[in-house]
Amino acid sequence: MKKLLIIYSFLLCFFILKPAAHGQELELKYEFFCDINATLDPPIQIGQTPYGNRAIYPVNGGSFEGPNIKGKVLANGGDWLLQLDSTISKLDVRAVLETDEGDLIYTYYEGFIHMNDDGSYYFRTNPIFQTSSKKYAWLNHTIAVGVGKFIEGGVAYKIYIIK
Repeated sequence: MKKLLIIYSFLLCFFILKPAAHGQELELKYEFFCDINATLDPPIQIGQTPYGNRAIYPVNGGSFEGPNIKGKVLANGGDWLLQLDSTISKLDVRAVLETDEGDLIYTYYEGFIHMNDDGSYYFRTNPIFQTSSKKYAWLNHTIAVGVGKFIEGGVAYKIYIIK
């Protein structure tokens, strides 16, 4: 009987009573954060593994800039890329950004590159940030999406913050 009362209370609260007007909106909002250009060293070819063809692309530098942030990509990260088949690669990237003010921001992300038959490709990432900077502390709890492309000697991303 007690279990039935709990279920009834749950149904009453969530399906019969109107939710509070101050609840979370279900609309996706975003804003441009920055462009990142990263230069890469030639890959270290690990080869075919049980999980796919593994290659490591060391990051050797780069830059980033947005409306409220600017700096360089430090030469200490990399992409532990896993080619799943002839058209799909899974990204596993770690990098450190240093702002012009000297703040350090660690970022890591996964993503996918899917090569299409017409030569175009789908290149998306999900950057997560960690920093001890007071100015950029808001990044520690922010979700972002990156749209990538290949450039000569590396990759470029447009990063959007999900609000």
